[in-house]
Amino acid sequence: MTLPFRQLGPFQVSAIGLGCMNLSHAYGTPPPIEQSAAVVHRAIDLGINHLDTAALYGFGVNESLLGKVLGPLRSKIVLASKCGMTGVDGKRTINGRPEVLKRTCEEALTRLNTDVIDLYYLHRVDKNVPLEESMGALVDLVREGKVRALGLSEVSAATLRRAHAIHPITAVQNEYSLWTREPEIALIDECHRLNVAFVAFSPLARGFLTCRIRDLNFTERDIRRVMPRFQPETFSHNLELLDPYEALARDAGCTPAQLALAWLLRKSDKLLPIPGTTRIEHLEENLGAVSVRLSDDIVRRVDALINQDTIVGARYIEATQREIDTETFPAKERAQK
Repeated sequence: MTLPFRQLGPFQVSAIGLGCMNLSHAYGTPPPIEQSAAVVHRAIDLGINHLDTAALYGFGVNESLLGKVLGPLRSKIVLASKCGMTGVDGKRTINGRPEVLKRTCEEALTRLNTDVIDLYYLHRVDKNVPLEESMGALVDLVREGKVRALGLSEVSAATLRRAHAIHPITAVQNEYSLWTREPEIALIDECHRLNVAFVAFSPLARGFLTCRIRDLNFTERDIRRVMPRFQPETFSHNLELLDPYEALARDAGCTPAQLALAWLLRKSDKLLPIPGTTRIEHLEENLGAVSVRLSDDIVRRVDALINQDTIVGARYIEATQREIDTETFPAKERAQK
């Protein structure tokens, strides 16, 4: 398998990257470090050169993992991390104050065992801090040579415009998949207009689009336990979409996960999905999506099957939704089914 490359600002990266969160955070008990290291090494062996982490993931553990695993491979990797949302006293905290962002970067450089972070995202916009102040701190990091390029995560088109006017934004990283279409409201068009890459996190819909999740048997530390789309009353509706979706994947000659990723890759050559996994076999399956060629008919059918009108439930609980800055679709009665 030879992975094609796409442009990420000044960098040439593999069309599919590796989101590293799963290796340390959010989806139950993380795998042993040896297993995580094996996944990262296999990803690099297969041609992935875009690795994405954050200070939040494992409250620094994920950055430390990459710092240990990459070693002499660091120069071959476009390494992305994030600030502005970290763990403080065991709790997730959003803080965009300039001194906090700069301190987080210094800590990240140490954990990552590197002199510079290629792409540094503001993980969340702190609504209690003017965007101009947070951006000013990030611009200082670029001037000091500690960061090469800047990005934003979970933002709207309007926020992207504001930030881009202060300093060029290389990438926006928002959730985007068949079941999360909010970027189609305005953000993707704005990214094209400003020549900003779009990095799609959770492209497999928190595992839903792999068709492997058929019940709600999540472990205690799995964030999906509280997500609205994975509650019994919503999940039972969403589950009805999986059998016809799996049939569409068979018609396309690929797995359900590959169909979801191929759908994204077909959208734009400026779009970069970063699926995460803890298993090498799933990593290899995901990368097979680059060889999938979807017909117009398959795209039409999959678009009609899974979209903002057929999926029930919000992306996040209300408190989390208030923390982010993305556009949202108007509430509909379907969400009450």
